Amino acid sequence: MLLAGGASYPAHNVLLVTDHDRTAASYDRIAADYAQHFADEIDALPVDRSMLTAFAELTSGPVADVGCGTGNATAVLHRLGVDVFGVDIAGEMLEHARERLPGVRFTQGSMSELDMPEESLGGIVSWYSIVHTAFADLPGAFTEFARVLAPGGHLLLAFQTGGATHHLTEAFEERVDLAFLRHEPEEVADLLARAGLSPRATLVRQPDGERTPQAFLLARKPR
Repeated sequence: MLLAGGASYPAHNVLLVTDHDRTAASYDRIAADYAQHFADEIDALPVDRSMLTAFAELTSGPVADVGCGTGNATAVLHRLGVDVFGVDIAGEMLEHARERLPGVRFTQGSMSELDMPEESLGGIVSWYSIVHTAFADLPGAFTEFARVLAPGGHLLLAFQTGGATHHLTEAFEERVDLAFLRHEPEEVADLLARAGLSPRATLVRQPDGERTPQAFLLARKPR
């Protein structure tokens, strides 16, 4: 998604543990440039936008955009009439999201420990957030998603797939330390099922300017 590169690692390392502080600090350094560069990105990607549109039609009740960044997916959902709010670990990214969508609530937090009551959400969107989440950490995040989703609630994931982990060391002329992990849809679907979320649809599109294919996975918490 971003602009410069570094070393590649195995696509799948179950021993790797996500470093949330390092990820947040990297995004804080590039927040202003990121907000400007990617503001209208989804509007130019009709396949991606169609997944958000389908999610909006399927979902009722409050929706959390977990890992919302500067609010790109949040803005699309808000425009579609969804009662959406955003959560992200990077405070500077959230400041730009608040400027963009002053009528939407944004809070700082982690997908692995959501500050929300059980079964309080009609839906969750995690739009390219698990690309910074190690495979070993996904079960905990998905269990947390299942905890806060109401029965019948939907989850929409977007993530990169089909390649080795990409380590980004520079973006917008700033030093960063970001690992982009490419997860396989079948493995993600299996972890969701183990967490009590039933996969409903999977879509993989080929790169459109990106380095790898892009995956979208819709799941539902049984009633």
